[in-house]
Amino acid sequence: MRRVVVTGLGTVNPLGNNVESSWNSLINSESGISKISKFDVSNYPCKIAGSIDDSKIDGEIVSSRDQRKIDRFITLGLIAADEAIKDSGFSIENNDDTFRFGVMVGSGIGGLDTIYRNSSILDKQGIRKISPFFIPSSLINLLSGHISIKYNLKGPNSSPVTACATGTHAIGDSFTIIKNNKADLMVCGGAEAAICPLGISGFSAARALCDTFNENPKKGSRPWDKERSGFVMGEGAGILVLEELEHAKKRNAKIYGEVKGYGMSGDAFHITKPSEDGNGGYRAMEMALKESQLNSDSIGYVNAHGTSTQLGDIIELNAVEKLFQSNSKMFMSSNKSAIGHLLGAAGAVEAVFSFKSLQTKILPPTLNLDNPDTKTSINLIPHDAISINIQNVISNSFGFGGTNASLIFGH
Repeated sequence: MRRVVVTGLGTVNPLGNNVESSWNSLINSESGISKISKFDVSNYPCKIAGSIDDSKIDGEIVSSRDQRKIDRFITLGLIAADEAIKDSGFSIENNDDTFRFGVMVGSGIGGLDTIYRNSSILDKQGIRKISPFFIPSSLINLLSGHISIKYNLKGPNSSPVTACATGTHAIGDSFTIIKNNKADLMVCGGAEAAICPLGISGFSAARALCDTFNENPKKGSRPWDKERSGFVMGEGAGILVLEELEHAKKRNAKIYGEVKGYGMSGDAFHITKPSEDGNGGYRAMEMALKESQLNSDSIGYVNAHGTSTQLGDIIELNAVEKLFQSNSKMFMSSNKSAIGHLLGAAGAVEAVFSFKSLQTKILPPTLNLDNPDTKTSINLIPHDAISINIQNVISNSFGFGGTNASLIFGH
């Protein structure tokens, strides 16, 4: 059986412009959430987000000229991909079989800001002012296309679009492709940049965003806390290099860990709300466990979907309690308490952090968990990171449309 390992990590997110700076901020209980400053939010019910400072965007990787031709989500994805591929030590120049190397990077919404801006231009100035780069800069699969072209990856080339489960599906599908011998290496993950007037307006209209901590932004994202009032939007990208084990060993690659299992399911319940019995998330985790051939006691940590919504947080917690009821030493936390909800990029960035937990033996905290609204035997790691030796991690992502995905990583 072909085994799949991770040899490269890359991210840019509200906490930092690379893996190490982001990780250090995360485990030191820092928050990347602030008041939105990119546009006037004085009339918006939600005025906060996990934004990336433009000064953190590396102009050497994507020039300012090229940035004007592509949507921000593509820029962020290219920056994270550059770090991940360099981190992996993989060079296409030293390999002839480029058909065995692929890319699968998705986005939940893609070029929303580009669509918004060009729609406004069309309305105010007419068709002749529309950018010729409008369509290729908006399409979600163009991020995979750019990565493929830049690094000469001629294997599988695809882009899942499954709302907030996108990044996790991209990693899981890439894992399956390598496991089934359709590729030896996949660059995979997710990117998102929807902090724009249309994005904030849309999620505000759906009553999904936090609107009670506008004067204290860093307190806004608070999974499982009694005072949570919705998620805080974030932006960024997470990219991983997945590789067949023997292929990685042959080139003496650094190995962070192994992708051991992948599960996915559908709620068939509601377009935005999760099924209240949590059965969809439960089945996704159960499927991942079955493929990994691990028992529930082997999982030490759950990197939760944990969005800071009233309904979703408790449904996920109940599903985890049900599946891991015999595990008395379970830890669970939400990275979203520090970076916000990165939508289609969330699962990929959280996968990067999961591998850092395996590497460093540190579990990041759930910020702002001052008053849990339910009793649980699971340690939700409030406020401060903890040091503990874990062997396996499960990472969850659930999305609109009732789509669920879970991944198991381990040593």
